[in-house]
Amino acid sequence: MKYANLIDNTLLKADTKKEAIVKLCEDAKQFGFASVCVNPTWVSLSAELLRDSDVNVCTVIGFPLGANTPETKAFEAKNAIEHGATEVDTVINIGALKDKNDELVEQDIRVVIDAAKGKALVKVIIEASLLTQEEKVRACELAVKAGADYVKTSTGFSLHGATVEDVALMRKAVGPDIGVKASGGVRDLKDLEAMVEAGATRIGSSSSVALFTGKEDSTGY
Repeated sequence: MKYANLIDNTLLKADTKKEAIVKLCEDAKQFGFASVCVNPTWVSLSAELLRDSDVNVCTVIGFPLGANTPETKAFEAKNAIEHGATEVDTVINIGALKDKNDELVEQDIRVVIDAAKGKALVKVIIEASLLTQEEKVRACELAVKAGADYVKTSTGFSLHGATVEDVALMRKAVGPDIGVKASGGVRDLKDLEAMVEAGATRIGSSSSVALFTGKEDSTGY
């Protein structure tokens, strides 16, 4: 199914129950999505449910505020990988970026990358809705410098999710060799295609099934 292998089938609500994670994983296998993206507490279950499939297990680090210490983020990443995560999406230290403390921002990203090296992909969430244009570019450049595999627009829990303009800006900032993940607000195939055209190579959506069937699933937030 076209575009299915770009989708991170996402469920990050605080009140998520086991049955919803089971459905998330079943849907990911059925449609051939790239991954399921779940909170760390659900990594072990997701890894077990997806063991005999090509679907990756993605989790979030320092989520959703990014204000944890680098040491905490490094531990979170290591722990998640030990439990079966093969992709980690880490939120930058947004305040440090705004303070122009680029050394701390880069360190904050790098410790997660070091923890994941050879074991998991790392996507760096910049939370674009809170940043100026200059800050978005600088965040992307620091992620590339630290060795990230992807940059990602947003957590989906802040002012707004991905925009075509932000995806295009981030693609320009990172160049052709780093992935760009558009996350939040991608509700139909028209949205998805616009993000891909702007330069996205991965799409995070809590309405993944609806993208392809037109029927709302029960996992979206």
